[in-house]
Amino acid sequence: MITVTFPDGNQRTYEPGTTAMDVAKSISHGLARNILSGSYDGQTIELNDELTHDGTLQFFTWKDPKGKEAFWHSSAHVLAQAILHFYPNAKLTIGPAIEKGFYYDVDFGDESIGEGDFAKIEKQMLEFARAKSEFKLRPVTKAEALEVYKDNPYKTELISNLEDGTITFCDHADFTDLCRGGHIPHTGYIKAVKIMNVAGAYWRGDENNPQLTRVYGISFQKAGELKEYLELLEEAKKRDHRKLGKELELFTFSQRVGQGLPLWLPKGAALRERLENFLKRAQKKAGYDGVITPHIGNKELYVCSGHYAKYGKDSFQPINTPEEGEEYLLKPMNCPHHCELYKATPKSYKDLPVRFAEFGTVYRYEQSGELHGLTRVRGFTQDDAHIFCTPDQLKDEFKNVIDLVLYIFKTLDFTDYVAQVSLRDPEKPEKYIGSDENWVKAESAIIEAADEKGLNTVVEYGEAAFYGPKLDFMVKDALGRSWQLGTIQVDYNLPERFELEYKGSDNESHRPVMIHRAPFGSMERFVAVLLEHCGGNFPLWLTPEQVKILPVSDKYNEYAREIAQFLEISDIRALVDDRNEKIGRKIRDAEVTKIPYMLIVGEKEATSGELSVRRHGQGDLGTMTREEFVKSIENEISQLID
Repeated sequence: MITVTFPDGNQRTYEPGTTAMDVAKSISHGLARNILSGSYDGQTIELNDELTHDGTLQFFTWKDPKGKEAFWHSSAHVLAQAILHFYPNAKLTIGPAIEKGFYYDVDFGDESIGEGDFAKIEKQMLEFARAKSEFKLRPVTKAEALEVYKDNPYKTELISNLEDGTITFCDHADFTDLCRGGHIPHTGYIKAVKIMNVAGAYWRGDENNPQLTRVYGISFQKAGELKEYLELLEEAKKRDHRKLGKELELFTFSQRVGQGLPLWLPKGAALRERLENFLKRAQKKAGYDGVITPHIGNKELYVCSGHYAKYGKDSFQPINTPEEGEEYLLKPMNCPHHCELYKATPKSYKDLPVRFAEFGTVYRYEQSGELHGLTRVRGFTQDDAHIFCTPDQLKDEFKNVIDLVLYIFKTLDFTDYVAQVSLRDPEKPEKYIGSDENWVKAESAIIEAADEKGLNTVVEYGEAAFYGPKLDFMVKDALGRSWQLGTIQVDYNLPERFELEYKGSDNESHRPVMIHRAPFGSMERFVAVLLEHCGGNFPLWLTPEQVKILPVSDKYNEYAREIAQFLEISDIRALVDDRNEKIGRKIRDAEVTKIPYMLIVGEKEATSGELSVRRHGQGDLGTMTREEFVKSIENEISQLID
């Protein structure tokens, strides 16, 4: 008998040769119906694999990322099967699962595929899926694999780089593909499919290689789930920050200025300034000191920090000055500058912690194909701060930063988030700088602080910064999409590189520990995510225009301006729409530009001195006096910002 251990520690014994699916059925037929894939001793298995030794078995359902991965990877096989059905001369390359769905890169030769072909491929995929063909993995020799794919240079290249004895094929129905495994039990699980789009993709991402056609798709276990997903995509299009940013006149881009370099229009600049002031007030209460550093730095600064060795080739190239051999870089990071600020004056343990904060603009050369609105740019402003503290202060300082991040999330209505503990990749130590001893101390401090704050955490290996581990906040927006917002990093290495010191109580010199921290991450990315999260309906305290006053005719423009002046005295941002337009048009335009409050001004209002109040998305709220309206605005804002 073999002993199978489950993640909760429970154990059961089975005959050798029992499959993972058999184990699931022995527990519950409901479980067996819902599982999509599994792992044994941490290794991905097929659910029809026979278990021959003691081990730990884990099942994955649609709720688990690995369950979706198996489902979408299996769907990619069915997509490839359907493509060969219509294009028998096409050459398949690779077809992985991605975050949402899957794709297959195909060399169609002289043929092509377009949107008009999507429906027939989807129909054929479902026809193949209904056959409930079992996915079966089998080992093959390298010679056998090369023979099967002798007419496919892409597959033979992949096989040539594999070790004999590690190569497997996956069969279902009459279709076979080179594959490492991780599939659902059979094709019948696939009940709904959609080909999303096609795009060009170079083989292995190298522009010197042939260009292939990448066919993107998505699939679900129920037709209703596909319908919901497509509706979500339509909503996402409406909320696209690039679209809303243009409609709300927040930011723009100019080819003359340069790709990836956003220009903030007056309304966007005002919104951004309010975000900065909000954080500055919170930072002041938390004991931070504001600093300012230049947009450039001597190349040697970034050589010392290690940034040049890690990112120099992929960054903006050095600026040569008239002085021979003198080189400067556009600032890629603020932390080296802050290290020099710390070093400017001697420090004692009584001076620590030192907390430097700066809204510092940095520059990184992103490939043009990777640029995307405000979420991926070449120049961006970080809400950066660096805390220099003693080892004994580290955990409390880290926990205080967590509190600051959570305060920001609460104020801006980001309620669904996970704290990701980002650690080193143990298989690639060359990616990181610093001693193992310091890495262990830094990683332990983050894990302990997150645990003591009761955060919902996940651990991801290989996601650490090159100089230290970090805590990344993965936030879900209103559409359920995950974004990385806010990061806290522990760093023992830059203080070593910059030889930072403080005098301890023993009168000896010691190294401080450094915490890197950016609750927003970058102003550009944060505004983009916030814009899509709230669909342009910003919180009242943040929105560029809080009130639009709409006179019903020119006769009441002066009264409208009087109201605007009264509101401005009360720090309420109000504008008058005195265009020669009908009141219905003015209301529609204010609704489109998402003005929170509209005040209708006509004869009745001018006579009584009251205001007819309308709320964006809600309609008429009735009449109020000026004082009542101001009080209602103040109450709403105070509830949003405690």
